[in-house]
Amino acid sequence: MNIHEFQGKSLLKTYNVDIQEGFVAETPEQAITVAKQLKEKFGSEFFVVKAQIHAGGRGKGGGVKLARSVAEAGELAGQIIGMNLITPQTGPKGKRVNRVLIAQDVFYKGESDPKEFYISLLLNRNSGRYIFMYSPEGGMSIEEVAEKSPEKIFTEEIDPGIGLQQFQTRYIAFNLGLTGIALKNMQKFLSGIYDTFIGCDAQLLEINPVLKTSDNRVLAVDCKLVLDDNALFRHPDLVSMRDINEEDPVEVEAGKSNLNFIKLDGNVGCMVNGAGLAMATMDIIKLSGGAPANFLDVGGSANPETVEAGFRIILRDPGVKAILINIFGGIVRCDRVANGVVEAYKSIGEIKVPVIVRLNGTNAEEAKKIIDNSGLEVLSAVSFADAAELVTKALN
Repeated sequence: MNIHEFQGKSLLKTYNVDIQEGFVAETPEQAITVAKQLKEKFGSEFFVVKAQIHAGGRGKGGGVKLARSVAEAGELAGQIIGMNLITPQTGPKGKRVNRVLIAQDVFYKGESDPKEFYISLLLNRNSGRYIFMYSPEGGMSIEEVAEKSPEKIFTEEIDPGIGLQQFQTRYIAFNLGLTGIALKNMQKFLSGIYDTFIGCDAQLLEINPVLKTSDNRVLAVDCKLVLDDNALFRHPDLVSMRDINEEDPVEVEAGKSNLNFIKLDGNVGCMVNGAGLAMATMDIIKLSGGAPANFLDVGGSANPETVEAGFRIILRDPGVKAILINIFGGIVRCDRVANGVVEAYKSIGEIKVPVIVRLNGTNAEEAKKIIDNSGLEVLSAVSFADAAELVTKALN
């Protein structure tokens, strides 16, 4: 589950990570009030107005601006709120901005120049360990750094059974070129990052930039925090941070029907049970000359309602030219799925694309008879090869 920058920062602060302070505003009037609060509390003269959407690269799309007065903070908020923000991560459709974060300006002058870093923490699935990825080239996309200056990207792996060690935080801070008070503050910062990541059951925690201020403080100026959906049952307080308006409406609808759905860019919709079978089914589609239009897992409790919901979700994609239903009857009986297909077909009405159904496992023969005797224009397959051949014919 993705959350907004301001929410991620609030969690960082809970784990004693120093952040760029700020408050959320949904109107220009609220933005002015917030700017006044920042001025009174922190002595801020300048303010950063940041669009709050689930995408990076906001500054490149005009979603991050510097206000030089309280009044200008309100004016810029009025320009950003309601805009359709297009960034490299939103795609050409962009995303509507419903709120902004008004934050203090922390790039002030002092004893030394401010310095930006990139720091992220995630799981290395190959080694089964957590990994800090960091770079002295903060403020830039990590992909751009990797392309132009790969030698400036460093990693440090952490054994989850032991946790983050002090020598590791010191090593990272040295690699970032820090000394003295800044080094100690970076060590504290890294420990807080790790505690946040573990405490929230996160999949990714990325801060770009991390700022060493001119007086050697270390602050999170940004925050991208992705939480593990499978662990949310342990964090009911974090579930409330979900912003459905930022999610794909089709995926939200699928979730309401307990369907695991991911939109892809192909022309063959697929409905399966089990992630492994889904991957094999997508391979079949590719080998047949098509491309999967989605990943849709109905799970082990497929019934007429879930099958119908799956049909409706797949058919919302105008690019779908055929549908392949590939179910292995283990937990769920094939005849039950077949009846669900027939009932869903009748409930939805005319389906204008070919539907190929492959049911194998418990009561597969009965299921094939149900499909074949239904009188519907549904193509029945027994083997993977049959399904692939029928997909090829359907596309041609």
